[in-house]
Amino acid sequence: MQITSESVKIGHPDIVADSIAANIIAAILDEEHKIGMTVDTMPHCGIEVFLGKGLCIIGGEVDTRIYVDVEKCIRETVLSIGYRDYALGLNGNSMGVLNTIVPQSPDINIGTRANLGKYKEIGAGDQGIIYGFACSETPELLPLPFVLASRLMRTFENCGNPVFAPDGKGQVTVEYDDNWAPLRVATILMSNAIDYRHVPPSFRTSIEPQARQMAMDCLKDWVDKKTEFLFNPTGEWQAINSCSAADSGLTGRKIVVQLYGGCPGAQVGGGAIINKSPEKVDCSAAFGARYVAKNIVAAGLATRCSLQLAYAIGIARPISVYVNFFGTGVVSDEKLAVLIKEFFDLSPRGMIEQFDLLRGDIYRKLPRTLFLDDYPWEKTDKIEELGQAAAVCKDGEI
Repeated sequence: MQITSESVKIGHPDIVADSIAANIIAAILDEEHKIGMTVDTMPHCGIEVFLGKGLCIIGGEVDTRIYVDVEKCIRETVLSIGYRDYALGLNGNSMGVLNTIVPQSPDINIGTRANLGKYKEIGAGDQGIIYGFACSETPELLPLPFVLASRLMRTFENCGNPVFAPDGKGQVTVEYDDNWAPLRVATILMSNAIDYRHVPPSFRTSIEPQARQMAMDCLKDWVDKKTEFLFNPTGEWQAINSCSAADSGLTGRKIVVQLYGGCPGAQVGGGAIINKSPEKVDCSAAFGARYVAKNIVAAGLATRCSLQLAYAIGIARPISVYVNFFGTGVVSDEKLAVLIKEFFDLSPRGMIEQFDLLRGDIYRKLPRTLFLDDYPWEKTDKIEELGQAAAVCKDGEI
């Protein structure tokens, strides 16, 4: 059995779009903190970004008390990723910028302000279905193909070799036994734009061996002599034909990649994550659901856990909670769903406060990874409580 996970570099046009949106939200949060922001006065943002050849169009809705230079933020984001020359497909200094951001709808706003809404609490910013996932394959309690594919991208991002331009993407295929135990990496696929300005003609044939060595070193605990390595399978990818010069970029188009890499069992909800302020449960509950699933697996209550949360706009608590252990749970899925409601505050206010989601520096980190970092939602601090409650459940009580 083989399972593949996909990941992309920070210079991929879709992630550039996500980064622009995230950095604008981060800038807004920073300025709001200067005038005394609380959860009750937090800004509300839903920002969409489109990148075409030499053009950034930004739109969406924002409700805030402060001013941020959106165009400056866009340009600084693009430049920080490394796009300073159209020879790389995009140039943050001279790209066109069109800003169409408008105020948030008042009908949405009342549902997310405790002093305005029907229920007098911070309700979900929209309806939505959100999933969280964890499994015991890795110390991070994430699927091994996802962890390795993410590691591969960070290796190429941080290699310091200008030959490898910012835009790139890859896949890692892991071979499993019949008991879902990972055995080895079967295939590594790496596609990276090449900046030939840094490659003498006589060294063109040396690029693929360099990429292969980087990949094999990065994944050395799992590769073997039979591992297949594929690099730029079309045979050519010039940096001048990368990023938005070749493919448009759009916020939210890489949610499968960003969440769990497309691994079986790790489902994905219907909304983008990084381009929204955290009263939008597509954002906060993606972290909340992961937090719950990870703590369940860390507590030894299952080796695989998928959690579905459903929300209604303007209502704070999930309207449904569904958990699936894929037959690996020590108590029933139904009983665990009851325990989740008891031990986890999955309201927007609860998740914003617990995960400190009004910090701009968190938003700046999100485009690279949602989980593989020291985020508050990656903590496993509910193990003892869950273990004790599960022991009671096994005795027939809830």
